Amino acid sequence: MPSILGAVFGAVELSKKELRQAQAANLTVRGARSQGAPSRPAELQISNAPIATRVLVESPAETDAELQIICLFQSAPGNTLHGSLVEINEKLKGLLDKIRRPEFFRGELGETTVIIPPAGSLGARKLLVLGLGDSGNFTTQRMELVGSIVYRESNRLGAAHPFFAPAILDGGVTKFATGEVAEHFYAGFLRAARTEKLLEKNGVSAGQVLEDLTFLAGPTHAADTQKGLEAEARKLPN
Repeated sequence: MPSILGAVFGAVELSKKELRQAQAANLTVRGARSQGAPSRPAELQISNAPIATRVLVESPAETDAELQIICLFQSAPGNTLHGSLVEINEKLKGLLDKIRRPEFFRGELGETTVIIPPAGSLGARKLLVLGLGDSGNFTTQRMELVGSIVYRESNRLGAAHPFFAPAILDGGVTKFATGEVAEHFYAGFLRAARTEKLLEKNGVSAGQVLEDLTFLAGPTHAADTQKGLEAEARKLPN
């Protein structure tokens, strides 16, 4: 009987000990959260992608990347910045506002410029700004050209792991689904990759530098963006 009671009391003591440990661990986690411990952004992998691709729930103003790519609509007073574009502009001390003028960066479709962010501003080592043209007549088909430019400019700049944010919503155009935007973008991106592969095969290219792509999206649009990218990937021949 004593041995049975001893076992019971031992189990009780053990459970109390486990409870104290669990409570301590919980306090540690809560304390870390209260102190602003960083959490990893959510990411979604794109299945069957010929080039490794993921959707990352993170603002382009916060990325730690060798090359961050954003899009801007045509430079005009009516095309105001929103969301992440405001964040980037603030971190660059108003530089986006300064260049978005007809005498500087017009934001015409396909126009590009590269910014080397000052130390302590953006986490990205290079910022590629890509023009989307007039916001008033924007269509998602334009994103095919954007996708091809993103691939080729990433390769030209020697960026193996580029990050891309279409920033269409933050540019003030909200009537298009993010999945549709992503699907058209990926069509142009993969077409440029196939072209580069053909050139390399014929000995007239230095070869592909780009190894993978990170497509940025907000938390409410990540799943739709993933769906759009995977829809385009499924169109490719086996």
